[in-house]
This record gives sequence, C-alpha cells and structure tokens, in this order.
Amino acid sequence: MAGRRNSRSRGASGSGEGEDRAPRPPADPEAAAREICLRLLTFSPRTRAQLAEALARKDIPQEAADRVLSRFTEVGLIDDEAFAQAWVRSRHNGKGLAPRALSAELRRRGVADDTIQEAVAELHPEDIEEAARALVSRKLRTTRSLDHDRRTRRLVGMLARKGYSPGLAYRVVKEVLAGEAADPDELPEDGFLDD
Repeated sequence: MAGRRNSRSRGASGSGEGEDRAPRPPADPEAAAREICLRLLTFSPRTRAQLAEALARKDIPQEAADRVLSRFTEVGLIDDEAFAQAWVRSRHNGKGLAPRALSAELRRRGVADDTIQEAVAELHPEDIEEAARALVSRKLRTTRSLDHDRRTRRLVGMLARKGYSPGLAYRVVKEVLAGEAADPDELPEDGFLDD
C-alpha cells in the first residue's frame, strides 16, 4: 500500500520522465494542421478563428496554420459567411434567439462584424416578433401562479436574456397577456371570471 502511494506521488509531483521537455512542434506542421482541422470539421462546422485557436493550442507554427487555413477557405471547407447564416437560422428557429444574442454568439466564435450583420439582416422583423410571441406563449403556463407584475417582469426578462429589445419585449408580453385574458379557452367552465 505504501509503495502504491509513493508511485502516485512521484507521478503527481512532476518527477516523471519527459515532463521537463518543452512541447516539440510536429515534424510536418502543415500535415498536422490539416489533420487537426479535418478532425474538428468532421464533428461540426467551425469558423476560421475557432480553427486557428485550436491550431495554436496544439503548438502549430503560425505560418503553417495560416497556409492550411487559407487553403481550406479557398476550397470551401471553411466558410464563415455560410457558418454565420446557418447559425442564425438554427439558433433563431430552435432557441428563439434575437439578433443581439445571435451577434454576441457569433462574435465569440470569431466571426467578423460585417459577416454577422449580413447574417442577422436576413431575419425579418415579423419573424423576430413571431419568435418572441411563441417564447412568451410557451412560458405562460409556468407563470400563471404569479401576480401580473411579477409575471410581466419574468416574461420580459426571459426575452431580454434571448436578446430582444426592451420595447419589443414589453409590447409582446403585454399583448400576449391581454390575449390570454380574452381567450375563451381560459375561462372557467361556468363561463364567469372570478372576482
């Protein structure tokens, strides 16, 4: 038992073989960069900035990384514009995110501001409002036990976290709550509202 502890402590203390050596660049950095990029792109689309960051973490020299990334861009394996457009469609339709939140996500992935603006501009104002309305409608049932002010704050806050402007959020919440009060399906079975 004591021998087992000693071998563990030696490995943990950094006295193991080869730990003092600095990481060596690969023999063929471009081949290594191609392999890393292809492996990452197999799992999901990536931006040029994401791939550059991954190559830097793997100690690929900058010149080799730039050559590989340029070639991948040239042949269409890296396409930040297509990535941004697909991201906007997917995250807007799937999560109901508004342009502000989508822009922030794309910026974190290294997409250029002009590319982000073009991708987000494809969302029409009526689609954005419809998505906000759908989000509020889905959340209504879970907020029914709250008083009107708390319910409004919670619903507006949910929309704000998804990137909707305060004006649109308040307007949509107000309209959906007003529509809920007028919805005949929401009336009690006897047809009268409680006072």
